[in-house]
Amino acid sequence: MTYLLLVLGLAAGLILGALLGYFVYKRNVASRQAGARTDADSIIEDAKRAADSSRRESELAAKEAALRIKDEAEAEVRARRAEVARVEERLDNRDTALDRRDGELDERRRRISEAEDKLRLAEEDLKSREADHVRALEEIAGLTRAEAESRLFSSLETELEDRLGRLVRDRTMEAEERADAEARRIVSTTMERLASDLTAESTVKAVALPSDDMKGRVIGREGRNIRAFEAATGVDVIIDDTPETVVLSSFDPVRREVARVSMGRLVQDGRIHPGRIEQIVSKARKDTEKEMKAAGRQALYDANISGGMHGDLIRLLGALKYRTSYGQNVLAHSVEVANLCGMMAQELGANVKLARRGALLHDVGKAIDHEVEGTHALIGGRFAKKSGESDDVVRAISAHHHEIEMETVEDVLVATADAVSAARPGARRETTEKYIERLRSLEDIALGHRGVDKAYAIQAGREVRVMVQPSEVDDRIAAKLALDISKQIEHDLEYPGQIKVTVIRESRVSEVAR
Repeated sequence: MTYLLLVLGLAAGLILGALLGYFVYKRNVASRQAGARTDADSIIEDAKRAADSSRRESELAAKEAALRIKDEAEAEVRARRAEVARVEERLDNRDTALDRRDGELDERRRRISEAEDKLRLAEEDLKSREADHVRALEEIAGLTRAEAESRLFSSLETELEDRLGRLVRDRTMEAEERADAEARRIVSTTMERLASDLTAESTVKAVALPSDDMKGRVIGREGRNIRAFEAATGVDVIIDDTPETVVLSSFDPVRREVARVSMGRLVQDGRIHPGRIEQIVSKARKDTEKEMKAAGRQALYDANISGGMHGDLIRLLGALKYRTSYGQNVLAHSVEVANLCGMMAQELGANVKLARRGALLHDVGKAIDHEVEGTHALIGGRFAKKSGESDDVVRAISAHHHEIEMETVEDVLVATADAVSAARPGARRETTEKYIERLRSLEDIALGHRGVDKAYAIQAGREVRVMVQPSEVDDRIAAKLALDISKQIEHDLEYPGQIKVTVIRESRVSEVAR
């Protein structure tokens, strides 16, 4: 029982202790909550006071900013109003000026209108007076107005035609003088730098023999050696009374050269029979081919031409080494023309390479013109085209004797350089008969025109002086006469270079004092 009481008491004590602890805890918690609440209220009050203070400061700042913006806006408004006032004042002044100008313009229009009315009245009065004067002049002159105008226009036309003729003559002479001076400068500049030797033209070659006994060996038994030689070379062998000489004749210069070399080697070797002749001729032909190609390449070098060229074209160019024209070696002439043409092209700012190439090849057709029909210019142009030359080069070759129309300045330069090379002093020979015949033809052409009194060919046929009768030929007709004579000379004659036609009209009046 005691134990039970003890347990009950102990349990009751525990319960009381727990209750007491609970009440003590609740009290402590309540007191803590009251303290926390008091602190929170204090913090809230402080925050409220800080917020009120910040709000009041913000309101003051906002009021100050608003006042400042208001002041600035009012100042800008005042400035704008002042500007608007100035603009309005200027507009008012401009309106006033425009009103004043309108008034002045109205006054000017009024004065102009009055002046126009006066001028109209004066014009009507002048027309009336002019009509009266015209009627009076018609009565005095016995001519109508249309007849008088016709006579006046006829007189003016004659006078203007005369003045125009003199003007054309003066301008033509001035242009010719300038062109002649420039052409002389260019041509003389180039001609002074070039000069080639004169080579006599020939269709035969003479081969020297060591003795006249060699002629028999050349002929051979019953002429078999000479026949074999002629058959192998294609040339004629002439053996006459000329001592120690055999003459080879052919119009083909390459065949003639092959025959010359072959004959020289046969004579030197001494063994002359048909078999040996064929061997020597074959070797001489190969050597000549090599020489032609070497001469062609040397011509390219001498003419300062770079760039490839077809081998057949080089061979034909070298073949010109054995041909002459009017006593001028054709290959040397071609090289000279190329250099002349290149110099003139450089002076004129033209295509120098094209000019040199076309000029060097301009006579290449002469190497085959005896084998193909046609002129050497067209033949050379066709062969150059087949050999891969450009159209510009082909046209320059074909046009240098005017067989086709010239299109570029290089075409003209090739023809000009060809004429210069042929016409320069010492370039070609001409027989006395042909020279005298050309002079006589020049004089006959000039004498065949109406009004010509006398004609003289001077300066070796480079100029024709024409004396006209002043009663039949005036200055205007004289200019036309010179042109007609020059055109007829160009059409009827062939000549190197240029021929100047000078028409001289002179009037002389003389009296004798007694």
